[in-house]
Amino acid sequence: MKVKIIGAGPGAPDLITVRGLNTLKEADVVLYADSLVSEELIQQARGDAEVLKTAGMHLEEMVEVMADRVKLGKKVVRVHTGDPAVYGAILEQMVLLKEKGIEAEIIPGVSSVFASAAVLGAELTIPDLTQTVILTRAEGRTPVPEAEKLKDLAKHHCTIALFLSATLTKKVVKEFLDAGWSPETPVAVVYKATWPDQKIVRSTLEHLDEDMKMNGVRKQAMILAGWALDERIHEKNYRSKLYDKEFTHGFRKGVTS
Repeated sequence: MKVKIIGAGPGAPDLITVRGLNTLKEADVVLYADSLVSEELIQQARGDAEVLKTAGMHLEEMVEVMADRVKLGKKVVRVHTGDPAVYGAILEQMVLLKEKGIEAEIIPGVSSVFASAAVLGAELTIPDLTQTVILTRAEGRTPVPEAEKLKDLAKHHCTIALFLSATLTKKVVKEFLDAGWSPETPVAVVYKATWPDQKIVRSTLEHLDEDMKMNGVRKQAMILAGWALDERIHEKNYRSKLYDKEFTHGFRKGVTS
């Protein structure tokens, strides 16, 4: 007995994986986060499939429905936005399913962090600039562990991707500045990456809150901060060793000038 949890991707219906789409098309029962997952994608489900919206359901209600349908021998899928492994709240579902003797199989999806980087035309790891990306969120109503305060993470001065933080930009800016970041540090915000109403806001740390307010961005936004987001990064001489003609690796011998 199994429930399949599918990552639907960031928004555009064709950014689901082939495996995810095939699984959706085979399902007898589809539960999906209707506030976040594209209706156009869900229309790919079979015409006779039972399709249930879950935005108005609580955890136990969702799990009860999934367990009931699985025990009736039906193929059940739960469709999440982005990739379920990041802020997907899947663990709590799997725990309750496991208590009922039901396993969960996870099919990964394209996370909004990578969709946002794509629409920005950005590489988040630049040789000699930053080789680390931290995925986190600002502390709001839900606390973060003491060792993971944004100010402490920001001290690494690498690229930082902030989920679920669009209403907390004043706090975000203060934490970064307290960690020693320059007020001129580039920040890019992508609202609803890959959706038809996608919006991109380019800013700097000191102007972030003001620019987001001016553009009306206060939810469903990915905030990417760090010098890898510099709009003029292409004019600077950052190059990897991978394609350097003088660099030898397992598939190519370097050639000196």
